[in-house]
Amino acid sequence: MTAAPHPSHRPDGPDDLYRTPPPWDIGRPQGAFRALADAGAIQGRVLDAGCGTGEHVLMCAALGLDATGIDLASAALQRAEEKARERGRTARFLRRDARQPAELDESFDTVLDCGLFHIFDAEDRAACIRAWSVALTRI
Repeated sequence: MTAAPHPSHRPDGPDDLYRTPPPWDIGRPQGAFRALADAGAIQGRVLDAGCGTGEHVLMCAALGLDATGIDLASAALQRAEEKARERGRTARFLRRDARQPAELDESFDTVLDCGLFHIFDAEDRAACIRAWSVALTRI
């Protein structure tokens, strides 16, 4: 069984996923991430790889954390920035490939992923693990 193609490889592109709200975008943080945040497990500089419309980034920003979200879907990032303004949150949203966080030339204490990793094939998953590890250990 092969994984679905990454949205950036689809002819319609990642923005088509956000023409209407996708089922994973529930308008609030996913419960598991909320529980991790409440337990203090999300700390320091946070990178949300494949942030979509930014709910987890905004949750982190509300906790006073330095939060960055990256995604390839421009429409999702625009909505994330709107939410940040509406909620009075300071967060950063960048159009970047989540498989290549090294392009940011920054380090992070926490990397979040909700609903992205599983869509990659084995090669891209391995690349993600290597890239996210570098983003977590860069000094």
